[in-house]
Amino acid sequence: MIFRHARKWLNNFFSDIKLPRVPESVLKKRKQTAAGRSKAVKADTANRKKQAAAKKRTFFKRAEKFVKEYRAKERDAIRLARLAKRNVNVNVPAESGLVFVIRIRGVIGIHQRPRKVLQLFKLRQINTGIFLKLNKATLSMLKIAEPYLTWGVPSLKTVREVIYKRGYGKVDRKKVPLTDNSVIEKELGDKDIICMEDLIHEIMTLGPNFKYATNFLMPFKMSPPLCGWRRKYRHFKDGGSFGDRGTAIDALVKQMI
Repeated sequence: MIFRHARKWLNNFFSDIKLPRVPESVLKKRKQTAAGRSKAVKADTANRKKQAAAKKRTFFKRAEKFVKEYRAKERDAIRLARLAKRNVNVNVPAESGLVFVIRIRGVIGIHQRPRKVLQLFKLRQINTGIFLKLNKATLSMLKIAEPYLTWGVPSLKTVREVIYKRGYGKVDRKKVPLTDNSVIEKELGDKDIICMEDLIHEIMTLGPNFKYATNFLMPFKMSPPLCGWRRKYRHFKDGGSFGDRGTAIDALVKQMI
């Protein structure tokens, strides 16, 4: 009974208190502020959509340009081969300086020199691969660690499939999947590499920013080939697994993706 009277008294006490009225100018200012904020949000959203559409057009135009370039190179190669055949000459295609290197063996009992080469190539695990620019220095390093590696000249299709299906980028020392072009643009935008096709083109053509592109990409973790590795201790030319495979690297990568 006492609590009921106390509650009734409190209700009557607070009902008699009159709250101060908000001035009309303050209400008007609040309304204008809310309207301005809503308008700014809508404008920002529209601007972002516009920028995204412009970026998509840029990506499409670049990809179209690269496709035309690749097709022109293929037509030139076919034309030169036909011309050589017509004139009964030997057509020697231009050698590509790009190779895809895969580690095939462990390091138990390995000498310090090949171990150091594997560390420099960032091939710290079996069945990992990297893209490498072939020159005098890298070729000598490949020869040092040859029994533990296999490599070859990849085609455009192989480069594209490896990056799309097994590609991860290094962002703030973390492994990040390449599911969005914004990841590439954030890290390599200052090198004019803003999308996946730019990255593929830079690697395939050994562009001026090839070093930055390969440093951005983490070593590709591949699956073991079908039926496993055969004769790891024999050279590829002798029916084994290690060493230079040339264009046959495409068939191996296809099994490991």
